[in-house]
Amino acid sequence: MRKLSRGAAALILGSALISTATAQPPGGAPVAPPLVPMVTPPAAKPEVRPTGNAAMVNTQAIPEVAVYRALRQFPEAHRETARKEILSHLIENALIDQYLNALKVVVDEKEVDKLIADLKKELTDAKKDYTRELEAMMLTEAEFRVEVSAQMKWEKFVTQQGTDAALKQLFDSSPDVFDGTMVRARHILLTPGTDEAKQKEAAQLLRGIKQVVEKEAGDAVAKLPPTADALAKEQAKANRTDELFAAYAKQHSVCPSKKDGGDLNFFPRAGAMVEPFAKAAFGLKQFEMSDVVATEVGYHLILVTQRRAGTAKKFEQVKDDVKILYAMRIREAVIGQMKPKAQITITPTAK
Repeated sequence: MRKLSRGAAALILGSALISTATAQPPGGAPVAPPLVPMVTPPAAKPEVRPTGNAAMVNTQAIPEVAVYRALRQFPEAHRETARKEILSHLIENALIDQYLNALKVVVDEKEVDKLIADLKKELTDAKKDYTRELEAMMLTEAEFRVEVSAQMKWEKFVTQQGTDAALKQLFDSSPDVFDGTMVRARHILLTPGTDEAKQKEAAQLLRGIKQVVEKEAGDAVAKLPPTADALAKEQAKANRTDELFAAYAKQHSVCPSKKDGGDLNFFPRAGAMVEPFAKAAFGLKQFEMSDVVATEVGYHLILVTQRRAGTAKKFEQVKDDVKILYAMRIREAVIGQMKPKAQITITPTAK
């Protein structure tokens, strides 16, 4: 979990999504890379601050400008998918904030004042103007204070919950999460939305692809000469599985990784992928396919292509990583508790 310091405040100022758990890039299970201080370059023509609300979460509005702050950083070709993910993330942020408010988790306004004062000095030292930085992100002073306060409340809550005993328990129960083990995987992503008929259709398509790939891989092994040894059979099956899966990813996936046959390269157990995706991927053997995996992004079919074993670590060596995962798990638990009973209304976008 990122501590909310002056540097973190600068990240908030230059980032589009403010949350301990980072958002997803277009169409992917991968979590966004660590945020870096940035200001969107001046546009060729003046940008107009969007008006209206993108959604309502119970009685809390998510303004359209909050979505636009993030959306403007994506290429035009990815914006339709990115918008859904950005809005989903902001809805989850609102649910978390409402949860913390119900628990009466508060931060002292003086702490917010001090953090913003530190940020102003940091920007001044870097020969940057605080007001202009806010304007470049279409943030008012009041909006920025709300974002800082919300993040500080979350940090406070996670710190209260994440005692050394709780962190140690998570570490002991998940050795493969922290030992540096990596897997490489391909995936096919479909985004059926909330329509049950479309969800069923997407799941059937992915399961159909899995069946075809498994059958074709089996046929490839059957065509080998009777003298073929176990290694040759295994290799033939792996090659055909990988070849067909990549072809189907290019044909059906809506993730930008489709151009690479769905290849996501190597990733660790925690911190790079959303939990349902990571859990499924790390539970697979090499060249084994998952069943349909549902995440907030959509439906996935996963194929693990390589594994790299890690090295056992001591708790003290990876305590910061344990804190990050602990915060992610708490976030998922809060959202899982709040979302089913929330009244969420999304404003349709103009075509």
